[in-house]
Order: sequence, then structure tokens, then C-alpha cells
Amino acid sequence: MPTSLPCPAGQRELLDVLVIGAGQAGLALGHHLAARGANSLLVDAAPEIGHSWRSRWDSLRLFSPAQYDSLPGLPFPAPVDSHPSKDDVADYLAAYAAHFALPVRLATPVLRLHRDPDGTFAATTPTGTLRARQVVVATGPFQTPHVPALGDRLDPGVPQLHSAEYRNPTQLPGGGRVLVVGAANSGLQIAAELAAAQPVTVAVGTRPTELPQRIAGRDLFFWLTRSGFFTVPAHTRIARRLRARGDIIIGTRSGTLRRRGIDFRPRLLDLTGRTATFADGSTVDVGAVVWATGYRPDYAWLHLPGVVVDGQVRHTGGTTAVPGLHFLGLPWQTCRGSALLGFVGADAEALAARLTADAAGPQQRTAPGPEAATPVVLPV
Repeated sequence: MPTSLPCPAGQRELLDVLVIGAGQAGLALGHHLAARGANSLLVDAAPEIGHSWRSRWDSLRLFSPAQYDSLPGLPFPAPVDSHPSKDDVADYLAAYAAHFALPVRLATPVLRLHRDPDGTFAATTPTGTLRARQVVVATGPFQTPHVPALGDRLDPGVPQLHSAEYRNPTQLPGGGRVLVVGAANSGLQIAAELAAAQPVTVAVGTRPTELPQRIAGRDLFFWLTRSGFFTVPAHTRIARRLRARGDIIIGTRSGTLRRRGIDFRPRLLDLTGRTATFADGSTVDVGAVVWATGYRPDYAWLHLPGVVVDGQVRHTGGTTAVPGLHFLGLPWQTCRGSALLGFVGADAEALAARLTADAAGPQQRTAPGPEAATPVVLPV
């Protein structure tokens, strides 16, 4: 059981570092901050650690094998070359926080973050204001599910779900055709699962590169890691080319799905009633729609001018123009691996070194050692 500490420390003292988000990026940073003796606190809006992973669809498994899924200091507890489920990841994150006794307050959304005239940050939460010399936003890339305005034209009797809401085929009516909009990894995986029970059409906006899960007897991640794919610096020409190509589809081949009877169409142009119209002029009647159309950032709570412009964070390697404000876990923050479970630790270590070098020495404290087995979860 978690140990409850008197509430809330951040309202009585000035923190060295406030970390907003206790997902994989925030936990990795929390570990490094604790090892350096920083007076830090992690807050998260979710009711439990690992909540965002546990809320994904039931059959989701990682593309990366277990040996590439560890956060700093604690190996992922699964056999080499096995592919953990989303619940395995959620359990691991919770165990990670417990193993290092990280100071986490759950069910604590930050409603507003601003900077006081003296240069310190004030984070407004439902239970009070937390103050810190430095803040790291580690809320990750998956914030607000995006559904195109076309969804408003759909017949109200046709159920529609974003991939963030999809759990399994029983959520959709049987028999009718399901339209899956989006052909990245999530869209193709969901389409493959649905096709076992009913007809499926996939609307393809762009065609990402498709790679098999195994090459020459080795998992794809062995080759990608060995080639330095995940550590290509974000500012290089090759990185810009990789970003322009978009996501890589791993393990799911569109040719295989076609042979299983899945119907592929070009970009969706219109939805009227129950009829979908595509870029080639073809149409199909649908009985349900799954939107695998990604996410949009939501920084409405961030009241710091110039940090977010047109929905995008202005930063250099995660560091903003506002002194003391940093981000962690953004896609391509410093390299291809910046937002990935087993690779975010490098960015977290570098950022922790910078944060503790900038922190005021007198307020630092000695962190608990790795032998502490009980997580420190501060009450709401």
C-alpha cells in the first residue's frame, strides 16, 4: 500500500522541480532527480500510474520487445524478445514508481501554470497552488483525441469511436461494414482485429513505410537500434527526412490485410448520412466508424506567452525561452527515441543534470535510495 505524506508539501515550500505528468517520461525524470537529491514532485491528472496505457484497446501489444522497454534503473520484467501487453506496461510503470519511492500526487490536474514576478512558477490544482523554481511538462504526445469535422455529418444512428475509446469489437454493431479512418499502426491493428467478425474498409490518407517485425531472424528493434535509428539527432538532415516520411508501420502489412478481405480506399473526403466518399470518387455505406486519426496537443492551461504557438511547443531540445521551463517526452525532442518508453531515459538523465545544476543548493534534500520499496503517493 502507498504511504501517504502530509498534504501538500508544495503548498508550504518552494520545490526545486515540479514535474507535470507521471507517465514514462515523468517517472524516468523523477528517478534521476531523486538520485541527485532534488526536492521534486510529480503530479498527474490520472487516478493511477499507468492509466493512459491501461485505457488503450484490449489487444494492444508493444512493437518493441521487452529488452528495449526499460526505464532507467529497472529492467522490464518480461522474457527477451517477448512483446508486452498494454497492461504489462501499466503494471511496470506502477512498479517503477514503487521501487524508487517516487513522490507522486495522483488525481491532481494542473489547471493553470503561470510565472510570478519573482520568477517562480505557480501551478494551480483543484486542491491548491504548488510553487517551484523549475517546471517540466511531461504530459506526452497523446493528449486530445482528434476527430475530423466530417464526423458531424454522420447519421446519428451510426456509432463512431476514436481509437482512444476503442477497446474491442463488441463495442460495434455486428454485421455492418466498419470504416476505419487512418492507416498508421493503430488503424491497421484495429482493422485487422475487426475484420475477423465483419467487413472493414480502411481510408488511407498517406502510406507510411511498412516493415516486418523480424528481419533475418532478429527483431526489427535490434536492427534499428544497432543502426542508430533511435538516436539520430533531431536537428540533422537525415532526421528531417525521417520526420517527413511519417510513422513506420511495424509488423502489420497492408498486402496481408487485403488478402484477408479488408477493403482499402484513398483519403476520406466526405461523410453524408451513412455514405462515405473517397478521393477517387468511390463510395461505400458504413454501419460504424473508428477514427484512427491521432491526437492534438492541449496546452490551454499553460499561461506563459510565446511557449506554444499554433498548437506547437517552441523549444530547443525540450528547453523553452522561459527560464526554468522545460518539456520532456515530445516526439523528436532531441532524437527519434525521445517519446518512446525504452529510450526516453537518455533525455531524462540529461535534463535532470541541467535542472539540479540550476537548482538552489540550500533547498536540496537527500533522496531515498533504491532499496525503498514503498511508493510515496501524496494525497489529493
